[in-house]
Amino acid sequence: MAGRSPDELTLVVVTKYHPASLVRELAALGVTDVGENRHQEAQAKAAELADLPLTWHFVGQLQSKKARQARRYAHVVQSLDRDSVVDAFAPTAAEPEPPVIDGFVQVNLTDDPGRGGVRPDAVEAMVERVLGTGTIRLRGVMAVAPLDEEPRAAFARLRGISERVVSLAPAATDISAGMSGDYAEAIAAGATHLRIGTAITGKRPDAP
Repeated sequence: MAGRSPDELTLVVVTKYHPASLVRELAALGVTDVGENRHQEAQAKAAELADLPLTWHFVGQLQSKKARQARRYAHVVQSLDRDSVVDAFAPTAAEPEPPVIDGFVQVNLTDDPGRGGVRPDAVEAMVERVLGTGTIRLRGVMAVAPLDEEPRAAFARLRGISERVVSLAPAATDISAGMSGDYAEAIAAGATHLRIGTAITGKRPDAP
């Protein structure tokens, strides 16, 4: 699709509200990357499935006070969007050598300041802050397409932002974009990570 090789893409299966048993079934089918966006649920599932070689991605809004806890199970945090969250991963007197995690700066592609993500004009400052921690390996940028805009146009803007990030951090070439309804447009725009839920897992259960 779009001239891209499947090898260029990482499929992150988002399993919000689904039981750990489903994640185990997915792992048996070859799924290696799992996404969660609620800390307590993610923490419990990761503990229950600790025997599996899974890479856990935290893809939801993360409270700074939960960040250090999330570091214990999350290999990747895709929602770095506030100074307080980034700073929570930095070394402290109590934990001078914390584990290094992979991270994505989340970009807000809407005009709504209440949405998760950094404003496009503040991305460089956030990148510098992430790089300054020494404990976050910056992978690239992440975004959700706005509901009132063509995904292709939104992802094209994200691609441009990604190029700005790479000028500061040459290794941060990844782009996490695309969900069940717009993954084709994301792939065409250069996404490297797709966050797919219902298209794989079926209808999401009601919140517990």
